[in-house]
Amino acid sequence: MATAKNTICLWYDKDAEAAARFYAETFPDSSVGAIIHAPGSYPEGKQGDVLVVEFTVAGVPCIGLNGGSTFKHNEAFSFQIATDDQEETDRYWNAIVGNGGQESECGWCKDKWGVSWQITPRVLMEALVKGGDEAKRAFDAMMTMKKIDIAAIEAARRG
Repeated sequence: MATAKNTICLWYDKDAEAAARFYAETFPDSSVGAIIHAPGSYPEGKQGDVLVVEFTVAGVPCIGLNGGSTFKHNEAFSFQIATDDQEETDRYWNAIVGNGGQESECGWCKDKWGVSWQITPRVLMEALVKGGDEAKRAFDAMMTMKKIDIAAIEAARRG
């Protein structure tokens, strides 16, 4: 196991391996690495259970820890996936929501394990960086959306 110097550790109840495999199948530059089994029993698991899963999501090294039900994910942490077009936006959004996830607002959704994702078209971020009236129009349009509609953001940018 070649752990990166800085790794994001995500706490799962017991499904870290399933989550890692889903992410690896869904996002490019993603993979599942080492799977570590518990050398002994622990509060919500037993010897031999999957304890830690090393994985990468869109190039970001992560570790999934099957720690039990003590802690839950929330929106204070999210993965932000930049998309280039509506097809890519739809593909990721539909994969997450269609696999037991849940829609939220402004391009946010949660996967079935409770991890938050921002599926964010680059055109939206470009508008926000530009600032001024164009940013305000794009922002106002985004505020009415669940999944981001790129055509509507582009139309808002133009005024």
